[in-house]
Amino acid sequence: MGDAGAIKADDKVEPLVVDLDGTLLRSNLLLERALAFVRAQPLNLLKTFGWAAQGNSALREHLEAATKIDVSVLPYEAATLEHIATARAAGRRVLLAADDSVAANDIARHLNLFDAVVATAAAGVREKAIARRIDLSAWAKALRLHQWVKNALIFVPLLSAHQLTNVALLGRGALAVFLFGLCASSVYLLNDLLDLEDDRHHKSKRLRPFASGELTIKQGLIAFPVLLTAAFAGALLFLPWQFAAALGIYYILTLSYSFSLKRQMAVDVIALALLYTIRVVAGAAAFQLPLTFWLLAFSTFMFLSLALSKRYSELRDAQERGHTEKTRGRDYDPRDLEMISALGAAAGYQSVIVLALYVRDPHTVALYTRPEMIWLACPLLLFWVTRIWMLTHRGHVHDDPVVFAITDRVSLIVGALFCLVFLAAT
Repeated sequence: MGDAGAIKADDKVEPLVVDLDGTLLRSNLLLERALAFVRAQPLNLLKTFGWAAQGNSALREHLEAATKIDVSVLPYEAATLEHIATARAAGRRVLLAADDSVAANDIARHLNLFDAVVATAAAGVREKAIARRIDLSAWAKALRLHQWVKNALIFVPLLSAHQLTNVALLGRGALAVFLFGLCASSVYLLNDLLDLEDDRHHKSKRLRPFASGELTIKQGLIAFPVLLTAAFAGALLFLPWQFAAALGIYYILTLSYSFSLKRQMAVDVIALALLYTIRVVAGAAAFQLPLTFWLLAFSTFMFLSLALSKRYSELRDAQERGHTEKTRGRDYDPRDLEMISALGAAAGYQSVIVLALYVRDPHTVALYTRPEMIWLACPLLLFWVTRIWMLTHRGHVHDDPVVFAITDRVSLIVGALFCLVFLAAT
């Protein structure tokens, strides 16, 4: 880091001039404000292009007037803060150089480390931005690669149609899982960019790569459309158009969820359940297999239960931290815990009823040689639903419940037994 020489203090010691974006902050405030504006007013997205056409100064002025940044949770560069402390201990004046004077003054008051705030254009030579290497582990976290296991739901129609030994369809399914993963990762990136401030107020989400500044906003803004384009190009080129249509519905619903639906009580969990179910629909489209009423009904109720489990875990965590108000970005408060658990357990048990009714369906009788064996799957599912809700109630389900189910040993054993029951009924 080089010391500033263009701005002179009254004493003989040259002041230390620190640039705000990229040096003090592991972020860019102009991009932060733009994302905050788009999240709050998505229908006015085109306005930002008009402001940008007038120049960065006009864009910044409009965004400063339309947004507010919580400087208490911004990702500050620890090395820069240490350097400032050393300079102050040596008796040097420390100046903060920034174009965003509103946020810069708020930051100066919050940190109480600066003698003055100056415009970037007037700052002269100042502290250089800290160079960062490409962090593959940060990208793996940002893309949520571990969440790709949920895309295994694409194979459910293949399983229900007894086609798991069809090598050609398995290959098509693997491609569908990969393309769906690209699309989902694109959504995760965009969602994290839009939720920067909410994530920074969360106990664990504040460590996400964009919220913490491990990855830059600019990198995310480049990566998410690239992934999205690759996903749809692959779907249109190599899979039936119905799969691309299902992928499009998934993306539109996810955008709606990110911008609005996740902040609407009840609507949010129904949207989450549909996002899970669309994976099953996409699988049927990729394999060109018919979707049955029973599969859709079972999936909807089961995934609604899991979506409610996810919301319950978030509220329980908020309650343990002493929060009594609504959680940030959600329309629930800890008083809703009992109702959410009741609704979630009821939805899970409803999926068991759907499974029991499926046994007596004429199509089931024709598809299986021993359909009565499927009754054995009902107590297995009852056990699993009860167990997942007991664990959620005890605070043991912290991650996405579908990811938990796929990685939990007992859940995997129950799942294996569940599949064996259907195999025995075939």
